[in-house]
Amino acid sequence: MTTPPGWYRDPSALHRERWWDGTTWTEHRRAPQAAAPPAPEGFGPPSGEHFGPPVAGGFGPPSGEGSGSPVAGGFGPPVASTGGRPGRARAVAAVVAGAALVAAVVAGAVVLGGDEGDGTEPAAVATASTPPAPSPEPTASGTSTPSASPGNPAVIVDELNGITFPVPDGWATPEYVSQPDVVMTTDGTYDCPGDGGVCRHGLVISRTVTDTAETSPKALAEADIADAADDAYDRDLVGRRPFGGIESHQVVASGQVAVAGRAGYYVRWRVTTAEGPGGYVQSLVFPSTVGTEAPVAVRYVFDAGEDGPPLADMDRITKGIRPIGDADTGGGVGSGIGPTR
Repeated sequence: MTTPPGWYRDPSALHRERWWDGTTWTEHRRAPQAAAPPAPEGFGPPSGEHFGPPVAGGFGPPSGEGSGSPVAGGFGPPVASTGGRPGRARAVAAVVAGAALVAAVVAGAVVLGGDEGDGTEPAAVATASTPPAPSPEPTASGTSTPSASPGNPAVIVDELNGITFPVPDGWATPEYVSQPDVVMTTDGTYDCPGDGGVCRHGLVISRTVTDTAETSPKALAEADIADAADDAYDRDLVGRRPFGGIESHQVVASGQVAVAGRAGYYVRWRVTTAEGPGGYVQSLVFPSTVGTEAPVAVRYVFDAGEDGPPLADMDRITKGIRPIGDADTGGGVGSGIGPTR
């Protein structure tokens, strides 16, 4: 018996979950989440949406922990009174008990069946939701699993990286976004000017850097900016070019920056695309305030032109990043706290 599709513990990164499509591991990953019922049929936005500027790949290894558990069957309806006929009551009870035993054996066989194979298949059946497939039909996802703060809807909490983001006017928590690690998007969508699909005017993405021994914020930001631009404005997850591809870029800003009380570094590019007005891409890297203090990489993707978000929002968001539970920590572009390496 093969294991059905679902979210399981990633064998190469046990702190994350990864999507098993029933045959092999896909490239979709997320942070561990509580088990949830399957998404209803047809749930999600219209077909063809990928919520541009498309962002894919980047820092971090395959990630994910398994979630959910096999759903065991019930044990039959209650036995009705037999009106003083204990022999018949015992017979009915025996039939119900036998059915329960069969259900338990079948459920156990399904779980044990997941352990067979070459060792790369998930060990147990999971109660899985619809995966974020690499197609124009986005589903709710995101490794960082951002959420609005219950006490302050103008703040988004990134539990994985131990930080919060301010939410400027015109921005909101992500919904039906297929790209991983998106913490906020601009409101609304539009038809992409290139190969088709549906795009968004702005994205902010947050992830932990774990696939390199490099820790210098400057080196990491300078290494990430080209990938960030390609992911945003060159090709999407399925190989299409929503903006016709990148024709050129220009470095418009870079430098040291204090983020959540930590020394960071940012690089900002102006990107020219074959279709549409192009946009701005920024890579910001700073040490985390939690755990091993691994570097955190925040990408900003802003469409250019009158419909794009104000470029000043990049600085507003950066300045407003705080450690969870610490609203007084300063930071922001121009707030130097010492040299970066």
